Amino acid sequence: MTIASSPMSLAVSTLQEGFPESEFLPVEPLMDAPYNSPSGHSNPEIDESEIDLLSVSWNQDYGCFAAGTNHGFRIYNCDPFKETFRRDLKSGGFGIIEMLFRSNILALVGGKGNTQYPPNKVIIWDDHQSRCIGEFSFRSEVRAVKLRRDRIVVVLEHKIYVYNFMDLKLLHQIETLANPRGLCCLSHQVNTSVLACPGLRRGQVRVEHFGLNMTKLINAHDSRIACLTMTMDGLLLATASTKGTLVRIFNAMDGTRLQEVRRGVDRADIYGIALSPNVQWLAVSSDKGTVHIFSLRVRVVGEDPSSAQSVTSAAALSHQYSSSSLDALISPTSAGANPGSSLSFMKGVLPKYFSSEWSFARFHLPECTHYMSAFGSQNTVIIVGMDGSFYRCIFDPVNGGEMVQHEYVRFLKTQLKSR
Repeated sequence: MTIASSPMSLAVSTLQEGFPESEFLPVEPLMDAPYNSPSGHSNPEIDESEIDLLSVSWNQDYGCFAAGTNHGFRIYNCDPFKETFRRDLKSGGFGIIEMLFRSNILALVGGKGNTQYPPNKVIIWDDHQSRCIGEFSFRSEVRAVKLRRDRIVVVLEHKIYVYNFMDLKLLHQIETLANPRGLCCLSHQVNTSVLACPGLRRGQVRVEHFGLNMTKLINAHDSRIACLTMTMDGLLLATASTKGTLVRIFNAMDGTRLQEVRRGVDRADIYGIALSPNVQWLAVSSDKGTVHIFSLRVRVVGEDPSSAQSVTSAAALSHQYSSSSLDALISPTSAGANPGSSLSFMKGVLPKYFSSEWSFARFHLPECTHYMSAFGSQNTVIIVGMDGSFYRCIFDPVNGGEMVQHEYVRFLKTQLKSR
């Protein structure tokens, strides 16, 4: 099946044939392998010292991550840490690997130098069938791919395409400001369908509530958006700008700003923002080599935010989380509060800096590479670096302060290169 649509001359095809059998080494399918034991095999023809890391990305529940290399990709489980799967490719590697939770479905985008799968093509790979089940080709480079169980989202620099997973039909097209980082995030609960991305103005975030047929534009920052993330249910949005000093948390339904925390004073390149499953903590990683943990005052009263039952219907969402019931999203107290300036009592007189909320806990890393962080179980933070490093740290949920390193693994010995 081939469909030509949109001014981008998009070609969508559902393929009956898979990759050439000579391309990938034969390995066990992802779905047939437990995620705590390796199932893939390395190619003896590929020297491990020649492996370069092109990308790292979490799956939707942060239980594992994918590493795209110049010779294929690898999947790692986080707890316990273990390589669970790999595929080595003779013709090149993949710059984007997007998992669908722990399923056999992967979205793959070729890295630079991949002679067969260029960076303007998205491959939907079913490893259970060991074949490609869908292909999307564009005239410009793909910046990101996001998956949920019913949608495929492809992010280009100026446009986002949303497809139905079952038949690959195009459902929505969204224009954005220049988006070279491919910024986009999705909700992942079955009863909410929310997408957030940069808007058409500097510092603006566009939130699409597809289930409610509603679009909300949030003027989040004065500078361009550098990073954004949402809770699994799509109710809360966290953003940072290219200035990199502040992170703001919004009600994604009505755009109300609920909290603002300060990473630092100097400019920084924010690499990632992560929200804990219970929406009690927020983690921020940047090029300053520090992962900051902040305590959130945002709660859904009477509900477990990590539960899929926290939202009963789209109609209830619209009513319960409107601006008139904003207090339901703000908790007055917390187990651990973010420290503030000793001069915060002069709020409104001194510059805003003096009334800022600073990080509750932190962990220092080498400043030589790009890191992404997420929350594990029992007050742990997991950190993955583009130098092939994996850290597991523990923070004190009452007193905060410096986090304690609990585990360190060098999962890939890669040579750092200027990027």
